[in-house]
Amino acid sequence: MSTAFVQTLPVFSAADVTVVNGANLGDPISFADELDLDDVYEVGLRAAPARLAVQPGRGGVLAVALGSPLGTTGNAVHLDSTLTLMTPNGTTTELLVLVEVDTAGDIDAIYAMPLAHMIPRTDYTLVGIDRTSARARFAAVACVSFSRGTQVTLASGAQSPIENLSPGDMILTRDDGPRPLRWVGNATARAVGEFTPVCIRAGALNNTGDLVVSPESRIFIYQRSDALGAGRHEVMARARHLVNGSSIVQQDGGFVDYFQLLFDEHQIIYAEGIAAETMLVDPRTRSVLPDNLGEAMSRPLPGHTRRPHMEFEVQKRLLERPDTAEILRRASTR
Repeated sequence: MSTAFVQTLPVFSAADVTVVNGANLGDPISFADELDLDDVYEVGLRAAPARLAVQPGRGGVLAVALGSPLGTTGNAVHLDSTLTLMTPNGTTTELLVLVEVDTAGDIDAIYAMPLAHMIPRTDYTLVGIDRTSARARFAAVACVSFSRGTQVTLASGAQSPIENLSPGDMILTRDDGPRPLRWVGNATARAVGEFTPVCIRAGALNNTGDLVVSPESRIFIYQRSDALGAGRHEVMARARHLVNGSSIVQQDGGFVDYFQLLFDEHQIIYAEGIAAETMLVDPRTRSVLPDNLGEAMSRPLPGHTRRPHMEFEVQKRLLERPDTAEILRRASTR
């Protein structure tokens, strides 16, 4: 399975989030049918999110990916529900409940995936249980997105703010030259947790202006020399793995307008002058598409499954050094 289809999720084990007041006192968080509104939850003092790696499995269900720190490889992972929790000061936090099921159909584990930072020993009252929105909320996290104002290179070479683009516009792609846009998505999200955008400041990777993208977005870089030791010159790196606190930072707080660009094939385009991927359609992301388009793209799509650049992703361990961005910037020009 290509790493393009693997997503690593920050999750709490169910036992890390327990009821401290209410009908289910002492119980860990569970799936929707076992929950009661107004129960008060706390995250354990020593609890910390661990990583659950998932990929599309059979029948459009997620599965635990090989090498995942949590879970059993191949087990199905179901998106059970979206929970809304409220702190005493009125701040709300969303949390996704994921249920891991073994090959016999029995529940193996339950995970809580917060969409914003949760503070240990803080009261979180359960005020909402939504059984229908979990797939859409998860898809929004998985989607490759650009922020409002991103300058995209058109087929003519001109630059256009992403919010001015429409289906049918011809965009310059790295692999296939001019290609028409199939769909442009747009959503506003709180810039917290898994939605916190990554800002690649102007010049950090030879980009002409600040490039603000969702954390899962991948940047394509051609190294003139294999400075990273990746074994190839062409590499793709997830934005979240490039954050260094100076030239590449996460911008927490407020709201962010995210835009998704969809082509009939998974493409690499030019945003703020550097190469970056567009939306990849798979079972994780299909829920963000409008119904008519989602149905049309529900069958296997060769243009979203078998692209050479999908094998170029660099694993996090090769990027875990403070000067990675500078190494890549220099390697792409020398």
